[in-house]
Amino acid sequence: MTDLPADNLIMLTLVKEGGELEISLARRPMPQPRDHEVLVKVLATPINPSDLGLLVGAADVRTARASQREGLPVITADIPPAGMRAMAGRVGEAMPIGNEGCGTVVKAGAAPEAQALLGKTVALLGGAMYAQYRCLPTAMCMELPVGVDPADGASCFVNPLTSLAFTEVMRREGHTALVHTAAASNLGQMLVKICANDGIPLVNIVRSAEQVALLNGIGAKYVLNSASESFLDDLTAALVETGATLGFDAIGGGKLAGQILGAMEAAAVKRMTSYSRYGSDTFKQVYIYGGLDVGPTTLTRSFGLSWSLSGFLLTPFMAKAGSEVVARMRKRVVDELTTTFKSHYSHQVSLAEALEPAVLAAFNAKRTGEKYLIRPQ
Repeated sequence: MTDLPADNLIMLTLVKEGGELEISLARRPMPQPRDHEVLVKVLATPINPSDLGLLVGAADVRTARASQREGLPVITADIPPAGMRAMAGRVGEAMPIGNEGCGTVVKAGAAPEAQALLGKTVALLGGAMYAQYRCLPTAMCMELPVGVDPADGASCFVNPLTSLAFTEVMRREGHTALVHTAAASNLGQMLVKICANDGIPLVNIVRSAEQVALLNGIGAKYVLNSASESFLDDLTAALVETGATLGFDAIGGGKLAGQILGAMEAAAVKRMTSYSRYGSDTFKQVYIYGGLDVGPTTLTRSFGLSWSLSGFLLTPFMAKAGSEVVARMRKRVVDELTTTFKSHYSHQVSLAEALEPAVLAAFNAKRTGEKYLIRPQ
């Protein structure tokens, strides 16, 4: 392989004791792979909402100001007191960012499985992807077909596996249909295609007429606009028709999770043959898996007594599901990489461009339909 530079350029995020967030680029010694590891030249890595939780956290990006250190960009932003309390556990620790990416294996350890990946294009999972090079175990790599665009391989894990996990949870818990919020996202579009292919009724909740048109255009049957005056009636009608009793909510804060539970209960009551003051005995489950709204989650108890609201995270799910299930999910992602699981990016930036205050503010806004891809090279 080609000669490697002595240093590796990486992005770090640091919470300072004085109430400031610092995001910077820094040079570190080039990592060397051990026997079961490979060194990957990172060619593309997405900015996911889960990355922003670490990258920016509770900092006020409106206060971001740019500077330089050793010729490399630095952004500093203020953290409100409440944010400092939430981020107290990471004060003083400069942390690398980036959950997933795609690149070329340029150096490999002695183990046969490592040597087999030399020169191959691989998708990566394991953190610290906002860097020019990443060294990690072969188990955290997924070999991709020859000729795959790194942009297609960059988002192989988080969104595709999360969307597949939703359907796995549905089957495991005995539900037969799904509700999904912020459904016009890349993940939401993947879920529409999965459910269409697998015959799963899916109720999609979005926030604008444009997003309704987008999902209708890729074949979604039930697409509801939460800004519509008839939203709750429309949601209840869709739940009566589909029988959905399981929801995944990317919003987190506000009333929507409770509204979904309430509409599920209203749909269940319509199916009851006799009145009960305790409501229906139909079990209703909503998982919060995102935090697009970081405010409090508000519940109006209008959904009986047979319900649950809890959190969902991909990594614990995969550990619980087991290696066979995860291997099946990963194979499906590779097989359908440029169809079902194709990601769409509105912007592509370098590591340095990602640390321009205006660019940071734009991708931190987490607007549906806008997804940023970092090209570290």
